[in-house]
Amino acid sequence: MFLVKVAAGVLNQTPLDWDANRAHILGAIHDARRAGASILCLPELCITGYGCEDAFHSPAVQRTAWEVLESLLPQTQGMIVSVGLPVMFQNALFNAAALLVDGRLAGLVPKRFLAGDGIHYEPRWFKPWPGRHQVVLRAGAGEYPLGDIFFDCGGVRIGFEICEDAWVANRPGSQLALKGVDVILNPSASHFAFGKTEIRRRFVLEGSRAFGTSYVYGNLLGNEAGRAIYDGDAMIASGGRMLAYGPRFSFRPWRVTCAVVDVELTRMNRARMASYQPDITTAARGCVPVAFSFPRQQPEPEGPPVAAWENSTHRKEEEFTRAVRLGLWDYLRKSRSRGFVVSLSGGADSAATACLVSLMVEGAVQELGLQEVLCRLDYIPHLDQARNAAELTRRLLTCVYQSTRNSSRTTFEAARAVAQEVHARFLHWDVEPMVQQYLQRVSAALERELSWQRDDLALQNIQARARAPGVWLLANVLGALLLSTSNRSEAAVGYATMDGDTAGGLCPIAGIDKAFLRRWLRWLEATGPEGGRSYPGLALVNAQQPTAELRPPEQHQTDEQDLMPYEVLDAVERMAIRDKRGPLECFELLRLEFPQYPLEQLAQWVERFFTLWCRNQWKRERYAPSFHLDDENLDPKTWCRFPILSGGFRRELDQLRRHVERLLEKNTDSGGES
Repeated sequence: MFLVKVAAGVLNQTPLDWDANRAHILGAIHDARRAGASILCLPELCITGYGCEDAFHSPAVQRTAWEVLESLLPQTQGMIVSVGLPVMFQNALFNAAALLVDGRLAGLVPKRFLAGDGIHYEPRWFKPWPGRHQVVLRAGAGEYPLGDIFFDCGGVRIGFEICEDAWVANRPGSQLALKGVDVILNPSASHFAFGKTEIRRRFVLEGSRAFGTSYVYGNLLGNEAGRAIYDGDAMIASGGRMLAYGPRFSFRPWRVTCAVVDVELTRMNRARMASYQPDITTAARGCVPVAFSFPRQQPEPEGPPVAAWENSTHRKEEEFTRAVRLGLWDYLRKSRSRGFVVSLSGGADSAATACLVSLMVEGAVQELGLQEVLCRLDYIPHLDQARNAAELTRRLLTCVYQSTRNSSRTTFEAARAVAQEVHARFLHWDVEPMVQQYLQRVSAALERELSWQRDDLALQNIQARARAPGVWLLANVLGALLLSTSNRSEAAVGYATMDGDTAGGLCPIAGIDKAFLRRWLRWLEATGPEGGRSYPGLALVNAQQPTAELRPPEQHQTDEQDLMPYEVLDAVERMAIRDKRGPLECFELLRLEFPQYPLEQLAQWVERFFTLWCRNQWKRERYAPSFHLDDENLDPKTWCRFPILSGGFRRELDQLRRHVERLLEKNTDSGGES
């Protein structure tokens, strides 16, 4: 047996936070060394942070990254450590993984396949490295191998697939296998999306099996730069078997997952593959020999199984909870905000937002302990007086119910019950006098009374907007972050008042649809996350039909009456925006999915969606930053771009109308029903 202990390190980095990033790297190296690991894989671009964006083009950033790299070298005595940084060669910038071996820089491997879709924009800053090319990089006081290379460290061959490299059909790992590589390291910055870890798990397992290697995967952790959340996946597989799988969504600044791999065993497994044909003629090309002595290792049991919640029947609810609470935690710390403020309406959206803050506090205290949480938030005055998670939440979260004459006792009681359930500070004030002042002023200027018959939308919007100044003032006085509460379904059709309920510096739920949000709230009321608690105080919220509560009570306003059933709205949104289908295609698919609705009604809803979608792109451009959660995101700055001014699908909607007319005529002639 030739046993080697390898480790995957996950880091919670921040763009351009040089000292903290370096400290986290050193912490992971220390933990890996203490665990007896010889090889440690750290995430992509971990020195600078992955999300530096156009700052990557700053020469000062590149110089500082190299200085940090050199400062890490003495800390790698007796170990092999990979770290990521941007590297300039021949006036082109490359996303590179550097291999540090026993205090020396052995060489650098640039990324070959750049992530340029979805929220990723790597081709804006980096160039892809052409395969099978090796050069010499002159940097600092030395010369180092750079390019399509691998390393022979004390008889163990080590190669790289950097994040996206493993997601493509022509994976570099296939060529590394032909060159006899024993261990493939994958330093990644792969953002969280629902179910995405299963894809990663497949390519890690399949890579280790098909390539006949051991495979070490280390991802970023946490809310690095504001929008993307990284789940901190750490996986170690060998010969098609998962040896270790680290916990995801940790509140810790770094975590290290270790496993012992048998290099001789993977070599013999490869030798038994009838399909394996070694690249004998060019096996030495690109190989960088490095002296290294591996310590003797003893066999160890495989790592602990995945957390129980990973196999839950409510997996999506669990992932949503853990991703967003971690995103809020990092946003709070990294923005140095002194807490959160939520305008609590008594409805689902604001209740979910408040609950997520409570879940953040409880999750952080559960994993880190109260004292470490207080230490991380030591910039907030008087926070150290909190004696438990409930008291800490009360000091971090303030909720305010802002009533008008159209507000009901039901929503007030629901809001108060939510605030009590999450242990928030609860305030209540009446904004009706401000609303009346605006109405009187505009009525006098126009020389007519405003009425619901003539000015419905304006009269609704002024109530929402009248709430913004007071809650903004409250947040400013407290030094807190105002959270806006618009969900993705309403963002799609602009069913939100700009500068009203969209007011805020961050919108935690803008990446999720309303139907799921309501399901999540019912789950949270009844069950809650694994290892946590339920929130029975949500009962009054969950018992209501969603309503903006901006029209007079006798009109019995509901969101679905204003728009359409949320299940239909979300279906149209997926078809039109995610799948890029036109109105007629959406209509035909809806007929199959919702046969219970008349044809005319379905056509009206499709037309309403496309009309409102086009009309309200300007709102989506102005929404507060939100967290990316799946491939149905509507954020125009990172995922779903659409022109502010457009033709509005007029031709396509006219085609839909004519098509429905023909269907109705056909049904009438045949005596059928629509």
